[in-house]
Amino acid sequence: MTAVQGALGLIVAVVLVIREMAGHHEAAISGYGTAAWFAAIGGGVFAGGLALTRGRRWGRGVSLMAQILLLPVAYTLITGSGLPLIGVPVAIVALAVLVLLFAPASLTWLNADDLPPDA
Repeated sequence: MTAVQGALGLIVAVVLVIREMAGHHEAAISGYGTAAWFAAIGGGVFAGGLALTRGRRWGRGVSLMAQILLLPVAYTLITGSGLPLIGVPVAIVALAVLVLLFAPASLTWLNADDLPPDA
């Protein structure tokens, strides 16, 4: 799920660049600057998700931070922006990933001594 979240961030970055190149300029934000932010954050989250799929422990920290940051975003989408159809699924996925990151099997894997040193 973390890799999917990162991939979605990268897709948003591409869409923002395409919109800016097509002449859709926002008065309040820079499409290119926002795209760069989404590319950096989305790329990091995507890398963390890939690390988790390859058994690397460092991906867990990236995933944990991404989910913690997504919860207030979901809350704002639900309450402040009037977009509960987007906010509720974001909240459900973030909470589900958090539960999975702290599941007993995940903690056992995290504390295992038989992983290679670069994990």
